[in-house]
Amino acid sequence: MEMNNKTPWLWVPTLYFAEGIPYFIVNVISVTMFKRLGMGNAALAAYTSMLYLPWVIKPLWGPLVDIVRSKRWWIVTMQAVMTVAFALLALSVPHISTLLAVTLILFYITAFASATHDIAADGYYMIALDPHRQSLFVGIRSTFYRIASVFGQGVIVVLAGVLETRLGDIPRAWELTLLLCSAMFALVTIYHHFVLPRTEELSADPASRDAVAGKDAESSAEKSTGASLRGFGEVFASFFRKPQVWIAIVFMLLYRLPEALSVKMLSPFMLDPVEAGGLGLSTVESGLVYGTVGVIALTLGGILGGLFAARYGLKRSLWPMALSLALPCAVYLYMSIAQPQDIWQVYLCVAFDQFGYGFGFTAYMLYMMYFSEGPSKTSHYALCTAFMALSMMVPGLFAGLLQEALGYTGFFILVMVCCLATVAVTFLIKVDPEYGKK
Repeated sequence: MEMNNKTPWLWVPTLYFAEGIPYFIVNVISVTMFKRLGMGNAALAAYTSMLYLPWVIKPLWGPLVDIVRSKRWWIVTMQAVMTVAFALLALSVPHISTLLAVTLILFYITAFASATHDIAADGYYMIALDPHRQSLFVGIRSTFYRIASVFGQGVIVVLAGVLETRLGDIPRAWELTLLLCSAMFALVTIYHHFVLPRTEELSADPASRDAVAGKDAESSAEKSTGASLRGFGEVFASFFRKPQVWIAIVFMLLYRLPEALSVKMLSPFMLDPVEAGGLGLSTVESGLVYGTVGVIALTLGGILGGLFAARYGLKRSLWPMALSLALPCAVYLYMSIAQPQDIWQVYLCVAFDQFGYGFGFTAYMLYMMYFSEGPSKTSHYALCTAFMALSMMVPGLFAGLLQEALGYTGFFILVMVCCLATVAVTFLIKVDPEYGKK
């Protein structure tokens, strides 16, 4: 069997599982880890929010992934880089008080490798599969990315919590957890080295390329680097010439402001002792709350949101989804006041919030697709995702300082005030009434 005829079942699930894991380690698990290692809320929020930066600026080096080597080479290489980075992170954790700068640099290396891996994986998916199989496997890739979310936010955190309890040594527990992540990624890297089809290499020959594409095509390798970069510059400029572009950018930056401000403080709120205003949960309980119940509710909300938008269209869905995203944040204000000790209440509140967020986030994703329509829609969508990452990074930089100044109750009151931003930007945008309908 030719390498490019290998069934996608061999590599699509593992590729998108591998795409999700480092993202959640960098942007979610790092918060819990730093909190358990004794870092203050202001510092951990600022440090971990800056880790979003590679996803903000990844469109700037996207053309490099197209021009230099193959997407397959980038995928395997970035997975190898992340394998080494996880191992070095594990070794730095027991000495974090003296090696904090080194630990943060290693997280940045992981983040840049992960963002580059995202670019390569999505490009490879479109090259390695014909349009029919792209449609057939789009649900599979999304499912395994969600599985990575459960594994990253749930299984890994729970494992660290179990090791904390059994070893009685928090740094050692996180060291072993990261070493296991490194070993897992080493296996994934080796597996993909042998299993990923060499589609791009095979299609370099004109006859093979025409057979795969079904028509004459000009190899991107034959284009000059300068022409490719000039083309990218024009694509970038055309984005900012779109009608209502600045309103769209404001929408992308502020629609999720309540979540962007609160997300870095949710794990510390769960983990901080009751006397400090938190809920006093253990690491295991926190992992189960967000990594299982939270992710399942988020997924169900997203599915229902997709069905709702398909029936009524984006325009009619906007307001229900905006309110669904913003108002459930009130559960954290309730928990900060009541500080419930029954874990089922925490599960119920988090499930309600995450379900609402999953439902409301659908409008955000659909609007980015809507705004990206037209020539260069793939590149324009990538720029939209950069603004999406920026919308999470900037508020997170100040979240810890605000929480320490206001306390958890005052902080979650401020989060509720930020819901007004969601309402305001939803009022500003204009959408084709027929967009998104069947």
